[in-house]
Amino acid sequence: MNARPWLLLAGAIVSEVTASLSLKAAIERPLLYVVVAVGFVSAFAFLGAVLKAGMPLGVAYGVWGAMGVVLTAVFGAILYGEPLTATMGAGIALIIAGVVTIELGAERAAARRTEGAA
Repeated sequence: MNARPWLLLAGAIVSEVTASLSLKAAIERPLLYVVVAVGFVSAFAFLGAVLKAGMPLGVAYGVWGAMGVVLTAVFGAILYGEPLTATMGAGIALIIAGVVTIELGAERAAARRTEGAA
């Protein structure tokens, strides 16, 4: 397994979450809009690099989007005191389960392609 696409995807996730969290803070500190813009541009640049490195679009976008939602909700609760209820926790667990399911399906499909090519 090549770790490079996953490291690039981590960069996309961190960039997007940083931008999203900074967006709320920028309301009171407008200079943070620079962080927002750089974060979102970086997130898409990283995501493009992930796709170029060979990760399937469904996996990359699914993991990126899901982890963005999960981390933004968790850090929104920590940094801004936003609610994080048991129902929201269940939703987060379902998101994570969905991402794992997508990744397992992608691995299985890749294995089938490899077997078919041999």
